[in-house]
Amino acid sequence: MMIPVCRLADLPRGEAFRFENIPPIAVFHTDAGEVYAIDDTCTHQDASLSDGWLEGCEVECPLHASKFDLRTGRVDAPPAKLPVRAHQVVVEGGMIYVQLSQDEPNLPPCVAHRLAGEGAA
Repeated sequence: MMIPVCRLADLPRGEAFRFENIPPIAVFHTDAGEVYAIDDTCTHQDASLSDGWLEGCEVECPLHASKFDLRTGRVDAPPAKLPVRAHQVVVEGGMIYVQLSQDEPNLPPCVAHRLAGEGAA
């Protein structure tokens, strides 16, 4: 199922949007005009990747500078060791839609424990 996230016109190039989901999703609009979506929570510690620094197809976590590839979710720089989930993105009719990955999220222990307590994990 494709989830409507936001209008493309509302997400300027070089910016990110945090979509509230469980777990939250970060949608990035690169300077080159590409749109990507990954899980918003760094796999190292509880930090929002949508608050990080976007450079090319990579985001740097604002907490400890782990870097993730927006195309694959792969870790490009430690201290994170596990990738984030990458989600399929479709832009249609000026709207950004995200198809959530069916893979299990790689969440840091503190976040996984909190979500399990809420009955959402």
